[in-house]
Amino acid sequence: QVQLIESGGGLVQAGGSLRLSCAASGRRFSSYTVGWFRQAPGKEREFVAAISWSGDIAYYAESVKGRFTISRDNAKNTVTLQMNSLKPEDTAVYFCAAGAGTYARTSSYDYWGQGTQVTVSS
Repeated sequence: QVQLIESGGGLVQAGGSLRLSCAASGRRFSSYTVGWFRQAPGKEREFVAAISWSGDIAYYAESVKGRFTISRDNAKNTVTLQMNSLKPEDTAVYFCAAGAGTYARTSSYDYWGQGTQVTVSS
């Protein structure tokens, strides 16, 4: 069993930065791919970024490539999403998730956090 807790959300002006953290409990966390997803009001949950269990491979949605960076520290059971050059369209609740399989599919992830709100003002 893995439990995930997100933190670091907040209100920021367009062009600003935020750093989201996902803290995990559970001995098998280091063996899972970890992804970040987001969900805006009235929209489906969408893939943002993911990182392999070893941290060697990262994946990004086209909409965030070059602006967001995902990293992990398995010794500390944490995954971080550094978000730069934020845009109003990045406004959403951001979720971290742990699982295996196709990294961009929500169905690949077995464990989810409760989410953290990110609001980008124009």
